Amino acid sequence: MPKAVFVKDLVKEFSKRRAVDGISLEVDEGEVFGLIGPNGAGKTTTLRIIATIIKPTSGQVLVCGKDAVRESAEVRRLISYLPEEAGAYQNLTGIEYLRFMASFYYGSEDEVKAAVEEGVRISALGERLKDKSSTYSKGMKRRLQLARALMVKPRLAILDEPTSGLDVTHAFQLRRLIKEYAERNRITVLLSSHNMLEVEKMCDRVAFINAGRVVESGKPGDLVSKHGAETLEEAFMKVVGFA
Repeated sequence: MPKAVFVKDLVKEFSKRRAVDGISLEVDEGEVFGLIGPNGAGKTTTLRIIATIIKPTSGQVLVCGKDAVRESAEVRRLISYLPEEAGAYQNLTGIEYLRFMASFYYGSEDEVKAAVEEGVRISALGERLKDKSSTYSKGMKRRLQLARALMVKPRLAILDEPTSGLDVTHAFQLRRLIKEYAERNRITVLLSSHNMLEVEKMCDRVAFINAGRVVESGKPGDLVSKHGAETLEEAFMKVVGFA
């Protein structure tokens, strides 16, 4: 069985800047895998390449055995992608938005209805789904967007900073939702975050990324033990030479 994600020697250059500098990583089917590192480390660029949003300068990316460049259309049918700054259509109600997005994935009304019902359950927004998304708080909008990404039950869900900008309560709720949903539906999740505590609680395995390179990878607990650290954040700082 092919890996959910296979990345080898990935490079992406923008003008004279190399944002991704030879990243290699593998993600197993059904696991929650985190890319962690500071802002500007190359996390978002890597996710965008895997999601077929942008093309790499060089290197290989396979998603469930499909080449992300040569077979991009097939890859898009297997994934869902949640950008860090995702928005919703302000003049649509939450339920209208979920239905609109489901219609891109499914051809039959029964399939669209089933996906929307799943989105309603995931979002847990209840009666507020009848209101326009322009009236939602940031936390509510993020729940709606996460529901949109997961309701189609992709083989791979790519989530860029899924709890960015949320308060402690909303961030906790979304972390638990992602973890539980992935386990229940055997969905592979690839996410990025600069929040080390968040990743330590959510992910089966992680990759430390710094300056466009993977500098260490493994299970969070193993990395903490290996580097004689108390937290994943401390382990990261030791790996990159700041502690």
